[in-house]
Amino acid sequence: MSLNLRPFTPADAPVVDALHSAVDWPVRSAGGWRWLAANPARPPDFPVGWLAENEAGRAAFVGQFPQRFWIGDQPVLGVTGYSIIVPPELKGVAGRLIRRIMSRDDVALFYTLNANALSAPLYRRHGLKPYPEATHALKLTWMIDPVAAAGAGVIRRVAPDLSGRPGPERLTNRRLGRNPALRLPPQVTPLHGFDDDWSLFWSRLRSEGRVLADRSPETLRWRLGEPDGTLPPVLLAYRRDGAVTGWLLAQMAKMSRLEPPVLDIIDLVTLKNEPDAASVLTGALIANARRLGAAKVRLQVVSPDMLGALGPLARRARREGGWGHGYARFAPEHAGRLRASWSPTPFDGDYSFCLRPVPAV
Repeated sequence: MSLNLRPFTPADAPVVDALHSAVDWPVRSAGGWRWLAANPARPPDFPVGWLAENEAGRAAFVGQFPQRFWIGDQPVLGVTGYSIIVPPELKGVAGRLIRRIMSRDDVALFYTLNANALSAPLYRRHGLKPYPEATHALKLTWMIDPVAAAGAGVIRRVAPDLSGRPGPERLTNRRLGRNPALRLPPQVTPLHGFDDDWSLFWSRLRSEGRVLADRSPETLRWRLGEPDGTLPPVLLAYRRDGAVTGWLLAQMAKMSRLEPPVLDIIDLVTLKNEPDAASVLTGALIANARRLGAAKVRLQVVSPDMLGALGPLARRARREGGWGHGYARFAPEHAGRLRASWSPTPFDGDYSFCLRPVPAV
């Protein structure tokens, strides 16, 4: 089979949008593609994705998302793929797309934290290993509205083919988008921006020497400016003596038109000397989730460190996943530090811009 493998350009958006629609994934707007291209970590010669086309004009796609990581004081480049879509007539092309992403020699880590059950075996075949090794197949979910969740289960059992068909959104509620005042414990406040308080927190995080995806004010302002979201994210700060010592970022998502809204934790990071901050922040989100309209709170990337930090709260969660959604390959010169010190969160992956948003309200 003759294939033309080339960088994605804005003119390809209709083709890629059609691929997304065919698998019932959210379609990105023109503004969304421009936003991805404006990534401050993206090298000039780094396309936002790759397209493979055969002689008949059929196409497959994979996105590539670069991030700046910090290994102590050293900045390095990390890359995750996203939205790999290969129609049946191009079976076998997925491997070529993955190899194309992994062909650069200036990348310290290639990884995915969001592989689905169908694509997961591909990554093993291309030299990526499960990561985090002990928890790469684990997702945590806290049930908020069992009735709504049960309703989705009934629909799946009674009409399993319904989710892929056009139709109205189901299992929404009037609480979505009302933006109520949050009821928070004394240590937790809403975070309203990335000013000097945040800069100090980011500096303190980096001084701890661990491996971190970049959370500088510039990067976060860009990341939260993604134009295809329908509801503002939830940003919470954990404070000690007025200073930010931990934070949580969450956003509302809806896996399909037949699923209830889910509040996805995108980022959860605290200073090492704040052992209770992760559980307090997560508990605060869970306590407010019903008022925000969520049927569940979910953490889709879990590291062993995070399991320990959540403590009893993790034991209360429903454990989901199972197929293995996290895989990584590290450059030899950085492998030791990365394996020892990288505790990824969903922020490190593609979740923030690949989750299906709730309908606009």
